[in-house]
Amino acid sequence: MNNLDKTMAPLHALRRKFEELLELAREKSSRPRPDGPRTAAALREITAFSRNPGNLRMFVHVPERLSSGASLVVALHGCSQTAGDYDQGAGWSSLADHLGFVVLYPEQQPANNPKNCFSWFLPGDTARDYGEASSIRQMVEHAIATFGIDRRRVFVTGLSAGGAMAAVMLATYPEVFAGGAVIAGLPYGCARTVQQAFEAMFAERSTAQVVLGNRVRAASKHRGPWPKLSVWHGTADPIVRPSNSEDLIRQWIDVHGLSSAPAYQETIGVHERRVWNDADGNTVIEAFFIGGMGHGVPLGSAISKESWGAAGPFFLEAGISSTHHIASFWRLDQDFAETPRASMTPAASTQARAIREEGAVTAAAGGTNEPDDAWVEPTAEAVARSAYDPSPMIEAAFRAAGLPVPKLPRVSSSAAAPGSIIEAALKAAGLTRT
Repeated sequence: MNNLDKTMAPLHALRRKFEELLELAREKSSRPRPDGPRTAAALREITAFSRNPGNLRMFVHVPERLSSGASLVVALHGCSQTAGDYDQGAGWSSLADHLGFVVLYPEQQPANNPKNCFSWFLPGDTARDYGEASSIRQMVEHAIATFGIDRRRVFVTGLSAGGAMAAVMLATYPEVFAGGAVIAGLPYGCARTVQQAFEAMFAERSTAQVVLGNRVRAASKHRGPWPKLSVWHGTADPIVRPSNSEDLIRQWIDVHGLSSAPAYQETIGVHERRVWNDADGNTVIEAFFIGGMGHGVPLGSAISKESWGAAGPFFLEAGISSTHHIASFWRLDQDFAETPRASMTPAASTQARAIREEGAVTAAAGGTNEPDDAWVEPTAEAVARSAYDPSPMIEAAFRAAGLPVPKLPRVSSSAAAPGSIIEAALKAAGLTRT
């Protein structure tokens, strides 16, 4: 027993340090926003979204006016937070109402982790098609089918453990995400146990860049193109050392095959921004180090037009809005300006209305939480067609209702008439006279 106590003592000490720092950070950052907290957006839970091996909950925010071929932002909360906490603090739903995209909030459960942290370090939750990573992937696929999301416009972000989990999703499903943003997070694969996780958070490490990059390349069979990445970290963060973000940057520099030296560097007040471009001059990695800020999401000034979210524990006024800048980095604002607002397809509109009004979406006509057919990476042709081809949406509706799924023609022109495809589907299922 004495040997066991000695073995466990370092882990207990690290856990106590983490809990003390977490509580201290919460106390320091509990000041309310000068103009008062914003009202939290209505998040609705989806209880049946296919397989859920990680035992996570799924919440969404769908704006009243959704742009055609909308984008999807997956937002992952930090330790001791809920989906609602993160939404109100970071302001993603408010921005979604302004720009017309959907926000997906996976939520951890205390049964998985007593501090409500995502399991960003456990091998069973950070490997492709396993555990929490697989659950989040299933949520993304459900959202794409339900709301008519453009597969080319899916992004993921998160804070702290949520930021580290965002790095997991970018590594394990790089073909799914066009971009990511990690706030006060850690590089993929830097820990495999609780003790290693604490050590990675608190201690300086020296890992070769190619080793960091190899961890991402080994996480899937994907070989590019790779997601773009925005990294944010407070220089005075006592919970997750800023060196973790430096390692995350080096990890993705190696994956993208970029020079270690940034193409551009600037100072914004007391903050630093670095940029790495690809061979065509496109920015694929950017990094913000927020001068003097502790552990949390940087918020813009209360008087700034780019202000989103509300100050509070782990949501810190820093004179710069990470939510605003990340959305711009992903071109959510520009894409929306270039795409006229339009009604959703009937199936997506019905689902969205049910979510807003009833608070939960369940599979129709006896739908279950059983696995769907195995997901297959879409071809380039399927990706290009997804913005206007109604066939996958119609097939998903038949599957959800427990009806035979008709084989429908795939269209390759925006001129295709959905009515004729719906008529063909009803005939194939034997629901109308031929």
